[in-house]
Parts: sequence; C-alpha cells; structure tokens
Amino acid sequence: MKPKETFDFQIRKSWIGLSKMYNELVAPYGITVSVGFALLNIDVQKGTPSTALGPKMGMESTSLSRVLKSMEKQGLIIREPNPNDRRSVMIKLTESGKEKRNHSRKAVLGFNEKVRESIGRDRAKEFFSTLEDITAV
Repeated sequence: MKPKETFDFQIRKSWIGLSKMYNELVAPYGITVSVGFALLNIDVQKGTPSTALGPKMGMESTSLSRVLKSMEKQGLIIREPNPNDRRSVMIKLTESGKEKRNHSRKAVLGFNEKVRESIGRDRAKEFFSTLEDITAV
C-alpha cells in the first residue's frame, strides 16, 4: 500500500495544509494556529476550566501548558482560581484575547464556508460522519 492510499497519510497531509493556511491568515495578528484554536475554545463570558480545555482541544497537558504560557505572556489570557474546583484554574480571555479570537473565528468560518460551497451540504455531512467513524476506530 502506498502512503497516499492510507487514511493517516491523507488526514495528516490535510491537517498540515490547513495549519499552514490558518497560520498565514492569522500571522498578521501575531498569533499561530495553536493559539487561535485555544482562543476559540475558551468561553468568552465565563472562561473555561484549565482541566476542560485540553480534552476539548484534543491536546496533551504538556502541549497545552506551553500554549497557555505563551498566551499569558502575550496578554491574551489570565488565570483565575476556579470557584467550583480549587484544584484547577479558570482560563479567561483578556480584551486583546477577545480581539484576536475574532480574527481566528473569521478565518475558520471563511474557510468552512468555502469548503461547503465547493463540496455541498450532503458531502460535508458525509465527510463529518466518516471522520467520526474513523475517530471511533
């Protein structure tokens, strides 16, 4: 079997292309795809518990810690005690974080709209269903 005939090769190739495209779109705003993805997964009003963010993003805690530390240094987030669980902290967006989140959101929505226009609603639905099946394996 040739690499291009394997699921993992095609998924990885697609992700690398998407990552590169998103990085190019958000680079003018001083963020990366990892930071943008984190910004999109933090609740704008309430914040998000640090313990919930990793699973939500599909990231290991060490990788997430590195991203959060970078975001904190850039002034995009603040950490506050979690009032519901003293063992974790709440990650909250600063005004700058909210602004950069909007840039990330526009990039994601724009790309998704282009893909939906290109492949149509039915194929998009089938694509998501197929990815869920692959993830379940």
